[in-house]
Amino acid sequence: MAGSSSACVAGLTAAALATVGFLAWQAAENAPERLAGAPAGGDAAGAAAVRAPRERDPAALPARSGTGRRVVYSLGGDRVWLVGSDGEVVRTFRVYPGTVEPGPGGYRVTSRAVAVTGTDGAPVEHVVRFTSVDGLAVGFSAAVSGSTEPPLRTLRTGAIRETREDGAVMWDFATIRQRVVVIR
Repeated sequence: MAGSSSACVAGLTAAALATVGFLAWQAAENAPERLAGAPAGGDAAGAAAVRAPRERDPAALPARSGTGRRVVYSLGGDRVWLVGSDGEVVRTFRVYPGTVEPGPGGYRVTSRAVAVTGTDGAPVEHVVRFTSVDGLAVGFSAAVSGSTEPPLRTLRTGAIRETREDGAVMWDFATIRQRVVVIR
């Protein structure tokens, strides 16, 4: 009986250590650069070597952004990725958000409009809406003027502006019910 309890304790200990190791690795992968810290001794070359693997291409599709065909929108990176059903990025581009943003999570395209007047008064095209916040529609659009200037901070707008070229690609890609994944 003592042998079976020893084996049980050893097994539980091994499982706990594996879990802690996995969680430590996951935390290190997701830690902001400013928290990564320098190695002991403050060696600048060593610090650069420690940071180097953490530096990523800002245009690279973020991990844990879903699977399958989807639009991925990064709130913190002001970037969109259009991802095909094979998981490959079809296109990525910078966007210029309005003053109202959706929370992180999964959405579906709910409506589209070829051309309308935006909540900031600008004529826009290729409008792809996927949610609303406090009754205000949130979605992607391109200003007909080609401007990507953000709206005045005093205006409440859910417009996520893109260039006209990117707007045309988004229009073709993001049809009704298309998944939109919003990440920080």
